[in-house]
Amino acid sequence: MSDHERAVKAVILAGGLGKRMRSEAADVSLTPAQKAAADAGLKAIVPLAKGRSLLELSLANLNAAGFSKFVIVVGTQNEAIREHCSGLEFDIDLAVQEKPLGTANALLAAESFVSEKELFGVFNSDDLYPAPPLRELIAAAKPAMVAFERNALIERGNISAERVAKFATVETDANGDLKAIVEKPESVDADALISMNAWVFSPKIFAACRAVTPSVRGEYELTAAAEYLIETIGENIAAIPAKAGVLDLSSRADIAGIDKFLAEANDDVHSRTH
Repeated sequence: MSDHERAVKAVILAGGLGKRMRSEAADVSLTPAQKAAADAGLKAIVPLAKGRSLLELSLANLNAAGFSKFVIVVGTQNEAIREHCSGLEFDIDLAVQEKPLGTANALLAAESFVSEKELFGVFNSDDLYPAPPLRELIAAAKPAMVAFERNALIERGNISAERVAKFATVETDANGDLKAIVEKPESVDADALISMNAWVFSPKIFAACRAVTPSVRGEYELTAAAEYLIETIGENIAAIPAKAGVLDLSSRADIAGIDKFLAEANDDVHSRTH
């Protein structure tokens, strides 16, 4: 898309309620600070190795990849995330999602921070993505998404085969562009490509977010908006395959495992997943 420059801004979706994290009764050992964040459902700011949060580590990786400005979408009750962001040395704006109505609705909260011809990234706040595929995402200089190889997610991150089987799979066309995202697939092949919500969009995604209807969960889903963007608006999204892992913080049980990964990476942010 010659009328767009490479993306430099990233939107991070951090407005979720963290219901699983709050209600979970896993038999795990947490520090008082970790337990307080988990009890509040604030996955993104659970203190990990050397007190750093997944959000801070994520911002560092995104910044290393080439993103220099960040919009973090928070909920109306997430004052703790606001305070956490104020202490981080990144160029951060906050956008507020008034009600937890899903990821497409959350992205709409950031619309005013994006210009009409600006490519921008969109990422989960509870996933730590490695920098190399993020660099490829920026270098594409067009709407794109990272399609993670199933086996690499299992071998190089903290996501088990059982969990990967519940993730959305990516279907591509002959040109390597995204054709469909299959939520809750009946089966996942060994060579499947997996969506971890790592995107670069043009502002056309906002019209798609407004157009989609609620999913069976009653939420407006970003994956549905991406498919609407392709099928109805007619904008292609390149699928960039990545043989890389992701650290996913979905449950209390994930905290110790992520700490172990970070320790074994010798403080090089996420080098184990490259």
